[in-house]
Amino acid sequence: MKTNKIKKVLIAIDYDETSQKVAEQGFSMAQAMNAETILLHVISEQPVYYSEYSYMRELRVDFIGNLEDSTQKFLNKTKKHLENESIKTIIKVGEIAKTILETAKELNVDIIVMGSHSRKWLENIIMGSEAEDVLKSTTLPLFIIPTKKQN
Repeated sequence: MKTNKIKKVLIAIDYDETSQKVAEQGFSMAQAMNAETILLHVISEQPVYYSEYSYMRELRVDFIGNLEDSTQKFLNKTKKHLENESIKTIIKVGEIAKTILETAKELNVDIIVMGSHSRKWLENIIMGSEAEDVLKSTTLPLFIIPTKKQN
């Protein structure tokens, strides 16, 4: 039986306080397989709307530059916490699940690691689940780390 060697691990993290746990577990797995580690943060591209009198118009706020700087500092802090400067960091803007999948394909990664926030059922209906969206569309192995807070 032929097995594929895991060479690249893509760890998708967000600003949630549990992302450190996701990064730690994904990095631990990558180290155990002697694989390259890539940290990815996707900045969600959500339009902002405002209304003026009788019509609504989309307003694009030029915040991406500052947000990318803050995100890079966050990724660098995570990399420092993991005590490995060879970890590659990437910031992308777009739809979260779609961008994770496109980045995985573009970088030819072997596995995607991400957390799944445990939300109430109504929040899942309204907001959806990025991990679930990735799971439905990926052909790659996906390692989902539950990040439910303990009561």
